[in-house]
Amino acid sequence: MKVVVVGSGIAGLTAALHAHERGHAVTVVTKGRLGDGCTGLAQGGVAGIYGPDDSMQQHADDTIEAGAGLSDPEAVRVLVEDGASRIAELIARGVAFDRTPSGRLQLGREAAHSHPRIVHAGGDATGAAITAALVAAVRDTSITVVEHALLTDLILAGGAARGVRLLIGTAHAALPADAVILATGGAGHLYAHTTNPAGTTGDGIAAALRAGAAVADLEFVQFHPTILATGPAFLISEAVRGEGATLLDDAGRRFAFDSHPDGELAPRDVVSRAIARQAASQDAPVRLDATMLGAERLAARFPTIDRVTRERGFDWSRDPIPVTPAAHYLMGGVVTDLDGRTTIPGLFAVGEVARTGVHGANRLASNSLLEGAVFGARAASALDLPWRAIALETPPPAGRAPEDVDTAPTAFTRTALQELMWAEVGLLRTGDGLARALRILQGWAASGPAPTTPAEHEDANLLLLARATASAALARTASVGAHHRVDAVAREDLPSTGTLPPILETV
Repeated sequence: MKVVVVGSGIAGLTAALHAHERGHAVTVVTKGRLGDGCTGLAQGGVAGIYGPDDSMQQHADDTIEAGAGLSDPEAVRVLVEDGASRIAELIARGVAFDRTPSGRLQLGREAAHSHPRIVHAGGDATGAAITAALVAAVRDTSITVVEHALLTDLILAGGAARGVRLLIGTAHAALPADAVILATGGAGHLYAHTTNPAGTTGDGIAAALRAGAAVADLEFVQFHPTILATGPAFLISEAVRGEGATLLDDAGRRFAFDSHPDGELAPRDVVSRAIARQAASQDAPVRLDATMLGAERLAARFPTIDRVTRERGFDWSRDPIPVTPAAHYLMGGVVTDLDGRTTIPGLFAVGEVARTGVHGANRLASNSLLEGAVFGARAASALDLPWRAIALETPPPAGRAPEDVDTAPTAFTRTALQELMWAEVGLLRTGDGLARALRILQGWAASGPAPTTPAEHEDANLLLLARATASAALARTASVGAHHRVDAVAREDLPSTGTLPPILETV
C-alpha cells in the first residue's frame, strides 16, 4: 500500500516508521525540514511510567479530571494502556530519558497529575531528544522524504482520500496514495501570542474541512500559563512549577490559590486565567519564583530554560521572572476513532491535528507526546484492516450565527486576524465578542482572493480555522475547561467532588 504521512513530529514519524515496518511504501511530506515542528521544542516529557503508589487508573482519572469530564473514556483507556510500550519503543530507538543514580527512569510531576509519572530527556529537552531519535530512524530506512512542501488539499476519488496536493516553492505537485495520514499539528498562529513555531497554521485541519471531514472541539484552545513575558515567545515548562516554583503578584503573594486549591499545580486553563486576571488587575506581568530551587539544581534540571533566561538578562536563581500565557495546544481537530480513522475513507489523523477524545476540554500536561506516539502507531496498524465507518457524537446546540458581516476596521492581514482572535476568542470570551469576531472574519473571507503563494495558502487556512473556531465557541454557551465564557453562568473552576467512574478493568 502507498501511504503518505503529512507531518514529521512524533505522531507522523511514529506512524511512518510503523507503516514502513508493516511493509507499506511510505512517503513523509513535511512543511519544513524533517523533524521541524512542535515536538522538537517540547520541554516537558512523556507521561506514562508509574511509581509504587501510582497506576494507569490514576493517570486516566487525572486525564479525565483535567479534561473537565469531556474526555472519551475509551480513548483515555487506550492512551494509558499503550503508553508504557510506546515509551519503551522510544528508548529502543535511542531516546536517552533521564535516570536516577540507581539507573531507574527519573519521574517528574506536572500540573494536575496526582503523582510523578513523567519521563524527561536532557532535563527540559525531551522533544529535541525524541525528534533526533525518530529522524535518525526514518533516515535509516527506505522511507521517502519530501521536505519544504506545503499541503494545499487532499485528493479525493469516489469519496475516499487518494493522495495530497502540494506546493513546493512555486511548483504545484500531486502525490497519489492509497491512504493519507495527517500529522500536521495544530494552529497556534491563530493567535497573537503563541508558543508554536511559525509553521503551525492549521494546514491539515483546513484541508480536512475543505474535503468534508468532521471536525470537533475547536473551541478548546489551551493557553500555556508561563511564557517569558519579554522578547520572542519562550516557554517556561510546567515542570518548573512541578519542582516547586510559585506564582507571585506584584506584592509577592501566591495568588493562584484564589482560583483553585491546587494553586500553581491546578489544570492549565485555571492557572492561565488566574495569571491573565492578575496581570490585568496590576497592569504588569506576574512573576514565576524558582529561586528556592537554587542555581545548581535549575541549571541541571532545566538547562535550556536556564540558558535562555540568562541570555535575556535574568538570573532566575536569584529573582522571579515575568511570565504570561500564550496559545499552546488545540484539543480539537479532525474527528477520529481509536485507530486514527476519520469520516473520510482512507484518511487518518494523528497527533494535535486529530480530535481523538483524549483531551476533552483541557489537555493534561505531558499527554500530547504520549498521544502522538500511541495513536501514530495505532493508525499504522489499522492500514491493513478493512475500513470501518466511525460514529459521530451529537454536536452541541448551534449558537446564533451573525446575520450580517462587519466591514472590518482594517484590511485582512495575518496580524489583524491574530489580534482579533486573541482579543475575542482567547482566554476570556463573551457572546458579543465572539459574534463580533465572526462577523469580521466572514467579511474578510468574502473579500479574499484565491491564494497562490505559500504564505497566502497559510493565511487562507488560518482564516478558515478562525471562522470555525469562533463559530464553535459561540455555539458552546456554557464555560467548560479551556473554553471560558465570562458572560455565561460558569461552572466553578474547582474540581468535582464526585468520584470518576473506573475506566480500566485491570490496573
